[in-house]
Amino acid sequence: MLQRTPRPRERQGFAVARDGTPLYYRVHEGASDATPILFCDGIGCDGYIWKYLEPELVRDRTVVHWHYRGHGRTPAPRNPERVTIADCADDVVSVLEAAQVERAVLMGHSMGVQVCLESWRRASDRVAGLVLLCGSYGMPLRTFKGSRALDDLFPLVRFAIHRVPRLVTAFWRNVVPTDLAYLIATRFEVNGALIRREDFFPYLEHISSVDVRLFIDMLAAAGRHSTREILPDITVPTLIIAGDRDSFTPLSLSEEMRAQIPGAELLVVQGGSHTTPIERPGLVTETVARFVRDLPVAH
Repeated sequence: MLQRTPRPRERQGFAVARDGTPLYYRVHEGASDATPILFCDGIGCDGYIWKYLEPELVRDRTVVHWHYRGHGRTPAPRNPERVTIADCADDVVSVLEAAQVERAVLMGHSMGVQVCLESWRRASDRVAGLVLLCGSYGMPLRTFKGSRALDDLFPLVRFAIHRVPRLVTAFWRNVVPTDLAYLIATRFEVNGALIRREDFFPYLEHISSVDVRLFIDMLAAAGRHSTREILPDITVPTLIIAGDRDSFTPLSLSEEMRAQIPGAELLVVQGGSHTTPIERPGLVTETVARFVRDLPVAH
């Protein structure tokens, strides 16, 4: 008689940030002492990008996923200015402590790459490795589609959103989670030939639920933030994954990170866009699983 592999135990709770903000987290407790993993999402995301990676990784290790301030089940901070990358990095430590994880591989997508790198700067003793997917070391508004145009236009956009928040919110919540938005995204941003609707649509549904003012303020903070100066000092194993069609964070940024981080490994996914982990799930999952499997056991 075949024996079923036991499902990982799951628990959830709320960590407490330095400023008192409750931070939702969920833990799949693995059966082995392999190095745990902590997922850091992109802005406006609540985990859709880990759809294929998480089931593979929880087979033999603990995996922690948490929600940023104002995302998912984590409420917005009382002080709306506390949505910087530094705040998120401090929140990483709070979540690790609440989840009873001493050291973890930090795995970030998009803005989560900045959060992972800033977390290493602020608490390198808690970081056993880095997996950086479709993101950069900082200032993404200056490199969007290989141009500074968005960075130049952004202050006006931010002003307009804060000036007429009700109007923008109505548009945000009623237009973003629609088939029209999906068609636009697959036509201009993600690889529509590779991605599946059921994999990407949860992103549209979740981002529409995030307060647009918090979203734009967090994006502004990310746009001012950089960890480029610390890249040569990183001493933990690092895997970088990039899509060669990523217009949000051009491939050249991933190549620069690979050159600057000692011993870093780079996987370039042909045809991959900003959502490469769900466009080429087999290749990405296999590469990440091999990378973390080869890491030394955390003690």
